[in-house]
Amino acid sequence: MDDQALLRLATRLAHEAGLVIMQVRARGFDTHAKADSSPVTEADHAAEALIAAGLRAACPDIAVIAEEEVAAGHVPPAHSTAWVVDPLDGTREFAAGRDDFAVCVGLVREGRAVLGAVGAPVAGTVYAGIVGEGAWKHDAAGRHAIAARRAPEAGITVVASRHYRDDPRLAPFLAGHRVEAVRHMGSALKFCLLAEGEADLYPRFGPTMEWDTAAPQAVLEAAGGAVRLLEGGAPLRYGKPDWRNPPFVCTGRA
Repeated sequence: MDDQALLRLATRLAHEAGLVIMQVRARGFDTHAKADSSPVTEADHAAEALIAAGLRAACPDIAVIAEEEVAAGHVPPAHSTAWVVDPLDGTREFAAGRDDFAVCVGLVREGRAVLGAVGAPVAGTVYAGIVGEGAWKHDAAGRHAIAARRAPEAGITVVASRHYRDDPRLAPFLAGHRVEAVRHMGSALKFCLLAEGEADLYPRFGPTMEWDTAAPQAVLEAAGGAVRLLEGGAPLRYGKPDWRNPPFVCTGRA
């Protein structure tokens, strides 16, 4: 498969997983705690099973690193190319009845996120992109190109984590910026707001894992934005031994 075909696969599976998640939401579900105290639901497992099976059937030679499989101890050997999957990013939001949760299916090559699809199940939308080729939004109106914007002179829109909304590092970080608005929300949809030109800056000080960021980083970079480490400014990369990301900052078009 070429990258366009791989992206179509990721987009389709993100959409289908979103439908499964919404079905679970409609009938009700229980929330459980994993070993790291993070929440997990039936929807996480059902969406991951659908995505992992679809990826393995279509791309048997590409490893799949999926959040719930890793939590269960199923860790694939190191590969230069791998799918990185978060079947329900923002489980806290989902469990609380909020709408800002996502499905993330990303492809990593040689440590870089190269393409990805991020589904927004409540909106019925999938954001998708290939770094170096472009980014798109799939919604009821069809498929149309999206692009990150340059920061407006009137002031930037900042997106920040709802779970870490009281983080004392945010205000000092924003000092010196002309800020028009700050929006607190959950999940990878924060990246997507930058990718479609609705926001300008997303600093992330709290912990994230590679499956939280691979797909949305690819979408944002494909749209002309950037994801860089807070320390040193290098691009956020993949293949870390514990899959844990350092703090980073997402920006729109330079």
